[in-house]
Amino acid sequence: MAEKLKIISLGGLNEIGKNLTVYEYENDIIIVDCGLGFPDDDMYGVDIVIPNVDYLIENKQKIRGIVLTHGHEDHIGALPYVMRDINVPIYATPLTAGLVGLKLAENKLLESTVIEVKKPGDVIKLGCFKVELIHVNHSIHDTVMLSIRTPVGIILHTGDFKFDSTPVSGDMIDIARLGELGKKGVLALLSDSTNVEKPGYSTSESKVGQRFDELFQGCTQRIIVTTFASNVHRVQQVIDCAVKYGRRVAITGRSMENALRVSTELGCVKIPDGLIMDLSKINNLPPDKIVIITTGSQGEPMSALYRIAFSGHKQIEIKSGDRVIISASAVPGNERTVSRVIDELFRRGAEVIYDKVSELHVSGHAYQEELKMLMALTKPRFFVPVHGEHRHLCIHAKLAETMGIASRNIVIADIGQVIELSGKRICKNGTVPSGKVLVDGTGDFDITSVVLRDRKHLAQDGMIVVIINLSSEDGSLITEPDIITRGFIYVKESEELMQELKAVVLKTIENCIAENLSDRSALKRSIRTELSEYLYKKTKRKPMILTTVTEI
Repeated sequence: MAEKLKIISLGGLNEIGKNLTVYEYENDIIIVDCGLGFPDDDMYGVDIVIPNVDYLIENKQKIRGIVLTHGHEDHIGALPYVMRDINVPIYATPLTAGLVGLKLAENKLLESTVIEVKKPGDVIKLGCFKVELIHVNHSIHDTVMLSIRTPVGIILHTGDFKFDSTPVSGDMIDIARLGELGKKGVLALLSDSTNVEKPGYSTSESKVGQRFDELFQGCTQRIIVTTFASNVHRVQQVIDCAVKYGRRVAITGRSMENALRVSTELGCVKIPDGLIMDLSKINNLPPDKIVIITTGSQGEPMSALYRIAFSGHKQIEIKSGDRVIISASAVPGNERTVSRVIDELFRRGAEVIYDKVSELHVSGHAYQEELKMLMALTKPRFFVPVHGEHRHLCIHAKLAETMGIASRNIVIADIGQVIELSGKRICKNGTVPSGKVLVDGTGDFDITSVVLRDRKHLAQDGMIVVIINLSSEDGSLITEPDIITRGFIYVKESEELMQELKAVVLKTIENCIAENLSDRSALKRSIRTELSEYLYKKTKRKPMILTTVTEI
């Protein structure tokens, strides 16, 4: 019986971000992308979310390498965590390789091997797989689509892409190569679904540059621009406007500094000599001679723009009349934090220009007509929508049907589901370990569901600590119980309730003593149960109750 190709998404399905796709044939595995996601509002204290890679750890002897489509965090951000357990070669185009190298060095993963693939069209041989890189347009330099030649046929994995006929730099997406692959025969297409709800065609990145020019022209105030650090096309357009209108440029934000350094070294961004100035000297120039490029387009609390807005930046303070340009749209889930920063900037007298009031951002993801164009060019037999929430995947599947792909040849999968593919048939067959790993702080510890549950409980209902001192001789109560609350009630305003709680605790202790109950764990359980029931009747709340019993 002929072996089948297995396709397993460990991230990027029924969600935006956390992209990671596994291709497996017999004893060979390749991984495409390794991204992170952002936490939901109820994931208290969680910094990032990464894929569960237990399946890859179990099969790491089969893994031949990781191939990256581009350098955005949702495609490379999990590498520092995954590479601790899976040390395999990473293949990437120059800018992506540079960004990954910085990320791994920061995390002291110096033994990891990042192999730079010089240009689209190059082919990487990984076990039984041959991976060809195809140039595409996106909102970051050096983005590629992958043509994966497998023993069962050609698989086209799009990553993020769009059709941009007037890109800021480089050529348009390689339509000719896509057409050639379509003539050869594409067995399956795995295509980005992020913008499948949007009809028509996406707007060219060069349109943003035209809007920048309008905002720079005639402006006599200081200009502060924020965008994604990795969007080097956007940064280049800001730099071009600064040169045109005689402004010097200052950079703030570590990720922006790193991205600009790497992209400048690789020639992706061109900066005239003497244009960049030290941040500490910006007050030496008049407002109309300076532009500041900063991180913080998503309102991240530790970002440079957030600190500027809330007076936490050591060198930059918002002045009345400053023109702040937010050249990015809020990632789903970040709307509230972005709005908070915009409101604070307005409060301090800044003129804030953002995507809801001006065309300052265009998407790097294909709209419906571009997605249809890709299918028309490549003529895949089978289709798997990826990179989107469930509605995106369903809409994309319907779009594929309008392009002549039979519904039986389309699979909408979930994270961890195994898609088996032969030359004649595609189906779902089983699952592998999968899910979310919640990373807190330094990433040395993963947050378990129990910890997250406790954090939700504390956030919603607060906590009560009951401290009891008993005699070690006869088990009698030595002092009155001490009750401490946090996040539940303010004690001074609720003294009556506190006395009632103490009475409940005393009665419970008396009952336990009367029953000759010497088990301290049983005593703690009884106190928690009685207090919890009383509090719910009284307040309709269930705070977390911790009981400490000390024998003196």
